[in-house]
Amino acid sequence: MNINSTKKESIAWTLVKFCTPLILSGILQQLYNWVDAFIVGNVNGETALAAIGSVSSISNFYIMAITGFTTGLSILIAQKFGSGEKEQISRILSTFLLILGVIFTVVAVVAFAVAGPLLTLMDTPADIFDAAKGYLKIISVGVPFLTVYNLYAGAIRAVGDSRAPFYAVLVSSAVNVVMDILFVAVFGWGVDGAAIATVIAQVAMTIFMIIYGVTKHPVVRFKIINIFNRECLSGGFSFGTPPMVQSCINSFGNMILQGFMNGFGTATVAAITTAYRVDCIALLPVINLGSGISTLVAQNYGAGDRKKAWKVFTTGVVIMMPVALVLTMVVVLFGGKMIALFGAGEEVVAIGTNFFRSIAVFYVIYGIAMACRGYIEGLGGVMYSSIIGVTALAVRIINSYALKGVWGNMVIAYAEGISWALLMTLFIIKIIKIRKKDKIYSI
Repeated sequence: MNINSTKKESIAWTLVKFCTPLILSGILQQLYNWVDAFIVGNVNGETALAAIGSVSSISNFYIMAITGFTTGLSILIAQKFGSGEKEQISRILSTFLLILGVIFTVVAVVAFAVAGPLLTLMDTPADIFDAAKGYLKIISVGVPFLTVYNLYAGAIRAVGDSRAPFYAVLVSSAVNVVMDILFVAVFGWGVDGAAIATVIAQVAMTIFMIIYGVTKHPVVRFKIINIFNRECLSGGFSFGTPPMVQSCINSFGNMILQGFMNGFGTATVAAITTAYRVDCIALLPVINLGSGISTLVAQNYGAGDRKKAWKVFTTGVVIMMPVALVLTMVVVLFGGKMIALFGAGEEVVAIGTNFFRSIAVFYVIYGIAMACRGYIEGLGGVMYSSIIGVTALAVRIINSYALKGVWGNMVIAYAEGISWALLMTLFIIKIIKIRKKDKIYSI
């Protein structure tokens, strides 16, 4: 899907068609993450489930750093695609395949080496420490493959193909399910088996994406010629660095919050980390609609059609509102039942159900915030978006510790909801300033 589609059909339909494969691929990706927890939880019990959950903030650090940078690159590529500078797309992709490939290979080696000390620093409960350490070491091996996958996925999405990530994750999910059943349920490898299955699935996903990309989209083929030129490096780092830094800071903050949550005990760790698995899937339509807004805004902005970029945003907000409301009702009504599917006991399910009732009331606010973020980033305002994201995280951490005595372990939900409200407010203020400043919506 690209800017030309919006000339032949409604913007709403263009957004829906573009975002639906992204949502489906995100759901599949989360579901295969669920498989680890579901099989391990039912085969090995709540302790193993908590072990996987306890390292989620660390593994997310690698993932968010990668996706942060590649999200910024995707916006740049979408603008180049919209402006017709297609020769720059291969240069950008090829350059940063080399740069990020080396960087995140080093990250993976370091992560493997410091897994134990890092878990100690996070106050990981003793009864899950060894299992969590083994899981964390194994999944570190998959980091370089995730880097390559996300670079190709971001570039392909930027040129209008949102189906490729869905196909790739479909392959990955099938591999992961088979490997999980084999390694955990049949071989009895427990948490380590789940980690090995995840890495194998990531390798399969990456190989598929490369083959698909070079076959269907010649513009994203790797080319050693003309890489590392000044324009390519400058543009890539200016778009990719702010969201990557924000993502790293957010992930580091989440590790702090994971340590904070660990202080409530194993039951709360199992409940909240499992609840976040459900929450991640529930919010995928919101997140990917925001991503779709960003891509289509960037394409139209690159083509010089700023009015169409504004229409993409306003249409996205109209779609976002009912979507967020439906998700709120689904999570409140069925969230606890979903947690029970992972083999959790009554105490864990009760804590998780209470968490959903506390966080879901903020879903509409989060939806509006993501639509605003998509618009601002599509115009190139990745620096502002990143600064505001870090600010919201700081507020979330402060409120978590400051209001613990008021809300107990549910402060985890309320502090996040308050941070979403801050995001929405600051993004709206920025958009108002953009609209008032001039008629070309510059940032």
